[in-house]
Amino acid sequence: MRVFITGSTDGLGRAAARTLLRQGHEVVLHARSGERASTLADLVPRAAGVAVGDLASRAQTWHIARQVNAIGTMDAIIHNAGVYARPGRDTTPEGHAGTLAVNTLAPYMLTALMARPRRLIYLSSGLHRQGEGPLDDIDWQERRWDPSRAYAESKLYVVALALFLARRWPGVISSAVDPGWVRTRMGGPGAPVGIDTGQRTQSWLAVSTDPEAHISGRYWHHMKPEPPAAQATDHAFQDALLARLRELTGVALP
Repeated sequence: MRVFITGSTDGLGRAAARTLLRQGHEVVLHARSGERASTLADLVPRAAGVAVGDLASRAQTWHIARQVNAIGTMDAIIHNAGVYARPGRDTTPEGHAGTLAVNTLAPYMLTALMARPRRLIYLSSGLHRQGEGPLDDIDWQERRWDPSRAYAESKLYVVALALFLARRWPGVISSAVDPGWVRTRMGGPGAPVGIDTGQRTQSWLAVSTDPEAHISGRYWHHMKPEPPAAQATDHAFQDALLARLRELTGVALP
């Protein structure tokens, strides 16, 4: 299986890459910059390629899609990259631009621009249940900036995207994953979940022959399906969200 993993220079993305490479799969890595790509030196000799670009930038997200498409069609894509709030940008509306762009807009754009794989996996968070709300200001142009709310909303949107795709593309297995509060750079050293546990579900979904892994439209937590926020399952909400994502990015989903 050939798998592309966004945000694979550290944390859960790197752990998933190592797991899949150890199992003998082809893995295409991703780094935000050339400098970050240098941290992949130990994995690159075994990898099928490395895409470089900042997912906070629409232009660079387009470039990432072109790089991966040039390698070939992926069997699975793990949309792993995510941010809570970028340092120095988390007290202004521009900070939310980074949160929304990386956590929601980039997965949407890559899904629309890349050759369609057989499996799509989107990393969310249990905090998505705190993100329920209206769609008329998802880019925080009117509201007072709230980093925790912005993060929760972005993770709600990515669950809704995964569930929308499960019904839009019946030939694709589309899943959302809550890895838990994991001991990564984002989660911090006090997080209760180890990195191996945190990466296990998405790695399994990407390549497993288990019939359970072939059921589309599920929200997973530690290898078990769970009910997501009700709003994420609402078809009207999903449709309205996808229309808004198309408007914000200028990219239409096939």
